[in-house]
Amino acid sequence: MKICVLPGDGIGTEIVAQALRVLDKVGDKFGQSFETTEALIGGCAIDAEGVPLPAETVARCKDSDAVLLGAVGGPKWDTIDPAIRPEKGLLGIRKELSLFANLRPAQLFKQLADACYLRPDIVEKGLDVMVVRELTGGIYFGEPRFDGEKDGERFGYNTMTYYEHEIRRIARVAFEAARKRSGRVCSVDKANVLDVSRVWREIVIDEHKNYQDIELSHMYVDNAAMQLVRDPSQFDVVVTGNLFGDILSDEAAAITGSIGMLPSASLGEANPGLYEPIHGSAPDIAGQDKANPLATILSVSMMLRHSFNMTEEADCIDQAVEKTLEQGFRTGDIWQEGCKPVGCTAMADAVLANI
Repeated sequence: MKICVLPGDGIGTEIVAQALRVLDKVGDKFGQSFETTEALIGGCAIDAEGVPLPAETVARCKDSDAVLLGAVGGPKWDTIDPAIRPEKGLLGIRKELSLFANLRPAQLFKQLADACYLRPDIVEKGLDVMVVRELTGGIYFGEPRFDGEKDGERFGYNTMTYYEHEIRRIARVAFEAARKRSGRVCSVDKANVLDVSRVWREIVIDEHKNYQDIELSHMYVDNAAMQLVRDPSQFDVVVTGNLFGDILSDEAAAITGSIGMLPSASLGEANPGLYEPIHGSAPDIAGQDKANPLATILSVSMMLRHSFNMTEEADCIDQAVEKTLEQGFRTGDIWQEGCKPVGCTAMADAVLANI
């Protein structure tokens, strides 16, 4: 299995290095072999090649079975031409790999319950939600669009569009993800107002005929936003369009209170999928061994689960992370009174010891 590694900028090199140590340990434990190759993306690619996504990086990614990304960006590149900002590298590789589905799990580890922003009685019910967001369609990409003047005043519009094939493929991703979790999918739309949402709902219902083992429900997006903070335990997998998914995935992540713990995956019709932590490059702590590597380590778990169907290996990583938290190890972003403060490398050491 070939993995293209894109450490990127800021803390990216540190957290990816620790995640790869965990991957190697799991490979040894289960007799699996992983071949890795490294490439440039983001600010470091701009410095070396003048562009955020060199052609060689694209080629190496396409020649791989999965891609592991650290982080991109930083203040060093804030004033350059927006057309070649580091973030363009991330958007570019998603496009080059035809990644249309973003999977964002928001899980609250019981050891970090005090960090959650919700009331204790809500937290007690648990928080383990997977938001499956359509990534390449919807209002962000729909045509026509306009930004200008009309009737003597500023005026603009965007168009929310979805084709049947776009809805079917994201629905399949959600149903397949639910099969690896608790078997429940909630499709979020605004079908009481939007024509495009009525099409969305009809297609999701039709595609569900192929997944009768999965429980399907529907919810309007405004209610879903409220229910996520009222009782997130009612959700397993949430599937929705680009705009709604952008908002709901950030909401789900924020209420856990610890974004340093949250991984993500961007998937297409086939490998390679792209796996990355949801936090940024944190340039203020880069190179100081302060970064939390757990989100990247959990991204490796997602890679094993979704790209390689290695459920046992993925479970092993998840359990090792949870045991590490149970033992009281904490980086600065999740530190609690009475726990053991550690840096990036020491946190990975603790996870390795628990595999």
